[in-house]
Amino acid sequence: MGRQVKPKAYDIMAPTCPSRVILNRIGARWTIFVVVALADRPMRFSELKTRIRGITSKALTETLRAMARDGLIQRTEHGGQPPAVEYALTALGRSLLVPLAAVRQWAENHVTEVLDANMRADESDFIVDVFGDDVVRP
Repeated sequence: MGRQVKPKAYDIMAPTCPSRVILNRIGARWTIFVVVALADRPMRFSELKTRIRGITSKALTETLRAMARDGLIQRTEHGGQPPAVEYALTALGRSLLVPLAAVRQWAENHVTEVLDANMRADESDFIVDVFGDDVVRP
């Protein structure tokens, strides 16, 4: 019988942990939107740009390249004139759908509470000093 290798333990809180790179990718501004857009079917660049309103061509290009590098999406070139390129989630990218659906649901369920908290904070013209009882006025 062969010796079993223990899987390496990763610690997301350690500054040198490689899992931080993954969280940075998932937490990047447009990644979640690309994953959600590609959940049902592969799409061409122009379809993604239309579906993800507000994203620039540059931002979409950078996001797609980074996600392909990380193995989250696959870029497939189809022949023809002009050549067509489609983007699709890989199995690894698809594995993000369930956790991202939970985050999306949480955001949609709590958007009003967060916006209310923002409004209350913006209306407040003072900051409480956390080290004492002093009120600091900006």
